[in-house]
Amino acid sequence: MRETNKKSVFLLSGFLGSGKTSLLKQVIKIQKENGLTPAVLMNEIGSVSIDSEEVDKDLPLAELLDGCICCTIQDKLESQLQNLLLNEKFDVLIIETTGAAHPVEVVDAVMSPLFADSFEFKGILTVVDAWQWKKKGSFSPQILQLLYEQVKHASLILVNKEDLVSEMEAGIIVGDIQSLNKKAQILLTTHAKLSSEILNQLSPLPKQELIKTRVNKELSLQAFVYTFKGSVNQVQFEDWMRSIEGEVYRMKGYVPFTSEKYPMLFQYSFGMPVYLPEDMNMPKNLVIIGEGLSKNKIFSDLDKLDVRKEEE
Repeated sequence: MRETNKKSVFLLSGFLGSGKTSLLKQVIKIQKENGLTPAVLMNEIGSVSIDSEEVDKDLPLAELLDGCICCTIQDKLESQLQNLLLNEKFDVLIIETTGAAHPVEVVDAVMSPLFADSFEFKGILTVVDAWQWKKKGSFSPQILQLLYEQVKHASLILVNKEDLVSEMEAGIIVGDIQSLNKKAQILLTTHAKLSSEILNQLSPLPKQELIKTRVNKELSLQAFVYTFKGSVNQVQFEDWMRSIEGEVYRMKGYVPFTSEKYPMLFQYSFGMPVYLPEDMNMPKNLVIIGEGLSKNKIFSDLDKLDVRKEEE
């Protein structure tokens, strides 16, 4: 497997008013204590950012206003990420999404093949407002579905504002959430308080601390990048797609087929592959997003298909 020095990406998810900004401040503090420099990308639906004043002035900060990352402003997102990579020094990227953001769509937007060599997705931290969850029966089906999706794809879930519900109610809420996501760690919190020990199970640490502290966990939502060295046969590539074990939500990238002069833009969503020709060389990165996937097996399978030019 190819190892690269990539910047870790964490997504902070949760419905409006759940406590994402409080969690953001906690995550920033822990990363700095780990000797890492975090950069922050904040997404607001409105034209004015309310939360950006909460971020330390010495940290790299980018803002996306007037829209949601996963819907209307993906072009602006790529521009902001490129700007951070070119002009700022940082080790970890923390993205605070709007309360209306769908987790899978956000990961899909962030993991662009154009700069996939620079980022490694680490997981989604979702904040659930306990008082809000208690009243979820009054929500519209659309809002309820969004809440469920934000919980389903998280690798760490904070049931926040536990002081506003009884102990019995908190237990029922945790049970509800566990039924939606059996893989995630669930914490009861007030003011989104998070310990460094919990976050460091997902977070990269200085090398000397990795062996003692880091815990390998299977994330609910996975996103990883394969970089082709040579080219692949298109028929064999499509056979491989049909053989993948696990659930693939998205694939996108520039795939170098043996029959084409330049890598083709490849997009896969809801089981449908789309191929678009390019007229120039593009980075030969393939981003894969899904659940229950074996990264080792996928990389091994693609290595077998990836024929170096000198071998052809």
